[in-house]
Amino acid sequence: MLTLVAAATSVSGQHDYSDALRKSILFFEGQRSGRLPPDQRLRWRRDSALNDGATAGVDLTGGYYDAGDNVKFGFPMAFTATLMSWGLIDFGRSFGAHKADARKAVRWATDYLMKATATPNTVYVQVGDAFRDHSCWERPEDMDTPRTIYKVDPAHPGSDVAAETAAALAAGSIVFRDADPAYSKSLLDRAIEVFEFADKYRGPYSSSLHAAVCPCYCDYSGYKDELLWGAAWLHKASRRREYREYIKRNEVVLGASEAINEFGWDNKHAGINVLISKEVLMGKDEYFQSFRVNADNFICTLLPGISNHPQIQYSPGGLLFKVGNSNMQHVTSLSFLLLAYSNYLSHASVRVPRGCGTSSASPVQLRRVAKRQVDYILGDNPLRMSYMVGYGARYPLRIHHRASSLPSVSAHPARIGCKAGASYYASASPNPNLLVGAVGGGPPDQHQRRLPRRAGRVPAVRAHHVHQRAPARPPRLLLRPPQPGPVRPRQRLKSRGYPFCPGPNSTDSS
Repeated sequence: MLTLVAAATSVSGQHDYSDALRKSILFFEGQRSGRLPPDQRLRWRRDSALNDGATAGVDLTGGYYDAGDNVKFGFPMAFTATLMSWGLIDFGRSFGAHKADARKAVRWATDYLMKATATPNTVYVQVGDAFRDHSCWERPEDMDTPRTIYKVDPAHPGSDVAAETAAALAAGSIVFRDADPAYSKSLLDRAIEVFEFADKYRGPYSSSLHAAVCPCYCDYSGYKDELLWGAAWLHKASRRREYREYIKRNEVVLGASEAINEFGWDNKHAGINVLISKEVLMGKDEYFQSFRVNADNFICTLLPGISNHPQIQYSPGGLLFKVGNSNMQHVTSLSFLLLAYSNYLSHASVRVPRGCGTSSASPVQLRRVAKRQVDYILGDNPLRMSYMVGYGARYPLRIHHRASSLPSVSAHPARIGCKAGASYYASASPNPNLLVGAVGGGPPDQHQRRLPRRAGRVPAVRAHHVHQRAPARPPRLLLRPPQPGPVRPRQRLKSRGYPFCPGPNSTDSS
């Protein structure tokens, strides 16, 4: 959401996009793990998880908690960092007075990713046991669930999460190129090392760490898209010819044209094509012309009245709707690509060619569609409410978020144990702590007639892409208390505790 709102500030409208941007950045302060800095603005949060990594002899403090949980998932966190950086790179001027705070949000993630990649040929990809964490409802300051460490290495490959981490570090290096050249160089040097590891030891981390990362963050689309994505960001950051050649050589092998209507923490195809198309549209590299063709085709699938893609629909209220859970993650990430691509087209003074039905599409049309999605999130919808917490006169007050829903340490100094938080979870009262900038997962169906009892949070771009989603995975909209009796394997998390971790196309919003 952060990147989308930042891009939208360049488009005039009735909403205060600058205020929404400020609140989107503030959200990340509520997701921080580790020792908080003196300039922390969300004062109801305190230091937490100060010994992360100690059992493995490494420092894994810092980073962001995922959605409303107390686990740090490296895959969506890295994607969040990549997308925040992309927003700053392309729309930096639109951040205005908020640019420094946005860079701090990126750095909180990249500092952690530097720690997670400090050991050669190793990426620490998760801190915390998701099953144990999801069986508790407790503040991060109180948590006593296992802080289990999970990693990928040559014997347990994870090309997807490693290549996404390389992309995040490479994109971050561009963000800090002028502000902190030494840090920028360190990020790029590490990104090169991590990508080499990802490419040399190929395999999905879902196979190596299936019991730990599934079903929350299984890589359903495979690792090939992340390899192209990582190479694209390394080419952009380093301008090395080897990455240009890698992209072209592997374009077909790694499936650049596959599933082009998808973009999120799991599937990078549409993002790859839009990102690389900038090279063509800016007149820098005709070598990548096929990526522009893919990007044009992707854009056409998103335009209302033109798209006939079975997975892309628009609700009666005007919201882009994809079948599955937590629809806002799709809205924010796809709309950001619309705005980014419209920007590239405008600079090149061209349109999407006649592939969108019977006519071409102008940059203005793309911006109009994306702006409609931003305005919907901010309150122009059938419910007449903002999906962003703290924005507007009416917004969600009971989001599915542990730290927000439990009393702060200052208000309730005594520890609140694992099961003691159940009464706060079930409470009908508003959350005591306002997680400003959080974005709800959206209405549970395209008719938008109701909201769940406890609304969910879209983490990066996903993101706010943490979408923004931290980070970016499908949050739970409404969760039943634990149910007795046997369950199918994919229901284990729901049966054991508060949230359920669905895959990107899950239709379970119970």
